[in-house]
Order: sequence, then structure tokens, then C-alpha cells
Amino acid sequence: MYLEIVSPEATLFAHEVDSVIVPGVDGEFQLLNNHAAIVSLLGQGFVKIKTKSQLTVDDLHTEVVPSNNDKKLLTLKINSGTIEMKDNKVIILAD
Repeated sequence: MYLEIVSPEATLFAHEVDSVIVPGVDGEFQLLNNHAAIVSLLGQGFVKIKTKSQLTVDDLHTEVVPSNNDKKLLTLKINSGTIEMKDNKVIILAD
């Protein structure tokens, strides 16, 4: 599935991924390939991205942080936002 994370200032992330875990207002939830269509509000927390392959630092926006233990796991801190998934494309509007 394709994940795009957009802030008011810039596109923070745009790549194919295996999964994404987001901080919903009622708790974390995960989206995988072929997930049902969804629109939801996000709360403060971390977006956790599991990429299909290891990305280089040049591929990442400075706010997206790779994990020390798992090079395919990335995190991004957000204060709030919205998420939409439809047809294996996830768009997060992050604040």
C-alpha cells in the first residue's frame, strides 16, 4: 500500500509501505494492505511506519526518524491529524 504523510509545510513521507500504526483518538490502530476504507481523526502520538525496504536518509524528511533496531521501522511524532485509506492508498494530514 502507498502511504503519504502531509503537513501544512511539506510532504513528510511518500512511499510504499507494509503497514502503518497511528494514534487514534481512542487508541492506536494499524492499517495493512487491503484494509477497508476508513476516515478517522488522529490524536497526539507517534505514527509508526513499517517500510517494504530500508530507505536511505536522503529519502526521508528530517522529522521521520528511523529505528535503531529495525531499519525498516520509521516513526513520526504528530500532535493531531486525520487519516483516510481507500484503494490501498493512505493519506495522513498531520499537524
